[in-house]
Amino acid sequence: MRRRIVYLAVLLAAGAAAVAMMIRAEGTFNGAAQAARGNSAAREVQGSPICAAGKVEPVSEEIQIGSQVSGVLREVPVEEGQHVRKGQTIAILDNSDYAARVEEARATVDERRADLDRLVDGARQQERREATAAVEEARAVLANARAERQRRESLFATGDISRSDWERADREYQVAEARLAQAAEHASFVDAPARADERARDEASLALARAQLAESEALLEKTIVRAPFDGVVLKRFRKAGESVSDKGDTPIVSFGDESRLRVRVDVDETDVARLRLGERAWFTAPAFGTQKFWGRVVRIASELGKKNVETGDPAEKVDTKVLETLVELDGHPPLPAGLRVDSYILAGEEK
Repeated sequence: MRRRIVYLAVLLAAGAAAVAMMIRAEGTFNGAAQAARGNSAAREVQGSPICAAGKVEPVSEEIQIGSQVSGVLREVPVEEGQHVRKGQTIAILDNSDYAARVEEARATVDERRADLDRLVDGARQQERREATAAVEEARAVLANARAERQRRESLFATGDISRSDWERADREYQVAEARLAQAAEHASFVDAPARADERARDEASLALARAQLAESEALLEKTIVRAPFDGVVLKRFRKAGESVSDKGDTPIVSFGDESRLRVRVDVDETDVARLRLGERAWFTAPAFGTQKFWGRVVRIASELGKKNVETGDPAEKVDTKVLETLVELDGHPPLPAGLRVDSYILAGEEK
């Protein structure tokens, strides 16, 4: 009986020790498992991508091209999706009045140039010969008047004529002398070179006319709307016959350089601390199924702002602050400008 009690006590003690060892082992295992799960979760949080909405745009961004002058469109010779070269015509306004101003300004320039040439070159040879002949004629008239005066002076001295006859001959002589001086002065004026002040005046008039011509030509050129760089017509807003203004509120087309594409991503303010330049990113769009398009972060805004891209989800928060981030796409994927995409920036990826 006593032996049974001893055996039973030994068995109970051995069982209790085994149970204690099992409990300690299970605790150690659970702790290790929890630690492993914690480390795995930490790694998952650190390496998880930044998910955000984005929109595809040309590398030049989408710009709206309008007219620098107000008027009526005469022609819009481009279509949506058309590739155009820098300087190619996008639209032409009705510019007949501007063309008339240019012709008027050119005529004024020609007139002012002729005035200056006439002043610089002086009188024509026919005018010079005419002035010389007038001097010779006046000189001959003066000689006759002098001879007549001398003859009548002798007659007056002998009492053969009256004083009034002699005085009339004297007056004719003085008149002839004055006419000779006048003819000589005119001949001198015809032969004289242009004065500095007169030349400066005519040169200034010519310069003013040329400036007015340049202004008219510039206004005429502004009636032709040209492409600012090589690109694609993304959308046409106006057609021939419609009016446009120079206020910027009537764009003719939207335009962009699609030689490279990028995605403008709205990164939520809660993720900005993990964002870095050079991070890899990929994008998907419902139209392309599960296909991924890759790129790299090239620009991060320095200030939070409002959302640029709305997903259309009724539960979407529209008052959330975002940080604009630009991702340049690899290659040239077939993504149209303006397409909304789902963006995944691989924050913390080893490069």
